[in-house]
Amino acid sequence: MRSATIKRKTKETDIEVSVNLDGTGVVDIATGIGFFDHMLDLLARHSRIDMTVKAVGDLHIDFHHTTEDVGIALGQAVRQALGDMAGITRYASIHMPMDETLTRVVIDVSGRPMLVFRTTFARDKIGEFDTELVREWFNAFAMNAGITLHVETLYGENAHHIAESCFKGLARALRTALAIDPRNKGEVPSTKGQLGG
Repeated sequence: MRSATIKRKTKETDIEVSVNLDGTGVVDIATGIGFFDHMLDLLARHSRIDMTVKAVGDLHIDFHHTTEDVGIALGQAVRQALGDMAGITRYASIHMPMDETLTRVVIDVSGRPMLVFRTTFARDKIGEFDTELVREWFNAFAMNAGITLHVETLYGENAHHIAESCFKGLARALRTALAIDPRNKGEVPSTKGQLGG
């Protein structure tokens, strides 16, 4: 079973994250940030990754530390659960519609972290959640999962829809890229014989 648990404790946050990459999308999420919980919930459900996220953070300051640190821990958990990445599909791309919004997400589970994020929001907040934190989370996740990730919203107006299309797009791309390809026969999908360097 490809699973991992990461615990991360700093002066700003106390986080425990568990993932099972071969799950069914079972979730148990509590970060203290309602909108963020909603995004993580749909990430798990649409990727089919079982996910537990428990976070206590300095929300009296703002949501930044909790959002970023959850991205770090979740990325580390995915990377650890992947092991040597043998047999994975590795690449995926998807266009994710959300009402008037369309976002393209392209992923390479390469072991080489990179984020290209071309998404803008017309509003600074979705409820109490700062929209700039969407990029912060994606960056923390990509850097710690060791993935190359391109996210581009082609068009859209509603900030909630834009954020949701980004998270759902990532979910569906992960679902494909992390899947075991039976034709790979346990081989690492790289001419180098390894991923990550």
